[in-house]
Amino acid sequence: MRDHILKFLDDSKEEYYSISKYIWDNPELGHKEIKGSQALIKKLKEEDFAIEEGIASMKTAFRATYKGKSHGPTIALLAEYDALPELGHGCGHNLIGVSAVMAGVALKEVVDSLGGAILVIGTPAEETDGGKVAMVEQGVFNTIDAALMVHPAQAYESSGSSMAMEALQFDFYGKPAHGAASPHKGINALDALVNMYVAISTLRQQLPSDVRIHGIISKGGDAANIIPDHTQGQFYVRAMKKEQLKVVIEKVKKCAHGAAMVTGCTVEIKNYEESYDDMVTNEYISDLYDNNLIKLGVNPKDIHKGSDHGSLDMGNVSHVVPAIHPFVKICSSDIAGHTKEFSAAAGTKEGFEQMLIGIKAMALTAYDLFTNPEKLNDTKFLKK
Repeated sequence: MRDHILKFLDDSKEEYYSISKYIWDNPELGHKEIKGSQALIKKLKEEDFAIEEGIASMKTAFRATYKGKSHGPTIALLAEYDALPELGHGCGHNLIGVSAVMAGVALKEVVDSLGGAILVIGTPAEETDGGKVAMVEQGVFNTIDAALMVHPAQAYESSGSSMAMEALQFDFYGKPAHGAASPHKGINALDALVNMYVAISTLRQQLPSDVRIHGIISKGGDAANIIPDHTQGQFYVRAMKKEQLKVVIEKVKKCAHGAAMVTGCTVEIKNYEESYDDMVTNEYISDLYDNNLIKLGVNPKDIHKGSDHGSLDMGNVSHVVPAIHPFVKICSSDIAGHTKEFSAAAGTKEGFEQMLIGIKAMALTAYDLFTNPEKLNDTKFLKK
């Protein structure tokens, strides 16, 4: 069966490259991925997957299911297909979407033979709102035994960690006044925001080295001669673990409340984007994937240890179902993600051929899970 899976993937690569190139040629931002999601759905319909569109209240999200006639594991392969402003597919999500569909179709005969179900779940807006967060909250992953995806990169990397993240917006409110004629009548909301910024900068000295806080002044006032009565700052606060993040968030909020108090302002604090949990890689599944890469000819020395890649909405998935998120080399090591150069690589046939190695490893890993369901039952307790 392993040979059958590999033969299918090799024989069908031209067709799937054309789908990948179509999505690359038509980049769409988060929640606007109409062409991208429909291209993947069209192919899945042709392969007799049952399609549910608009799941988790997102019009470009979908769930495609292929079920066997007998009971067995339910394995989900996750597709992304949103692009970046100005850069197009500078993160290679055209390849991620096709990877999930291609591997899912390759596993149909496995499901027919062994039972269970293979799901391809279309997850919009990874680059902005984190579509997987809403899916987790609405129970999309509650009946799944494992979730797998592969991500293009400039090097092979085992599934590792990511940082828990909260996106906080601080709105300070004061009282306007003329900056020259009657400054004493105003309450300066910019002073409050600047005080908070300085307090956070000072706070960094007392935080662990793996905590990150970074932000901008998104509104500083309307005119230089008017005491600002409304200012706004937007910040990302990150930590390696969800529990640690909660502690840091409370300290950051105290900086805001203190700045409001000393300036006479009021402050409103809210989340302006979804919160991301840290990625908890499943050790057992990750080892299966790495071993399959090696069997496909990748030198073990070229598979780097998984490390932190900022924040991923796959982190939220990993807290409710065993999951992996490894990286696949598609280009030179000196090309960084989220660049025009990486976008170019993600659209080439050479880049797709490299990604195919990761697609094969993911499909074979899912096959290993289907053939050893008793091991899969244990993976929930095997997390890094």
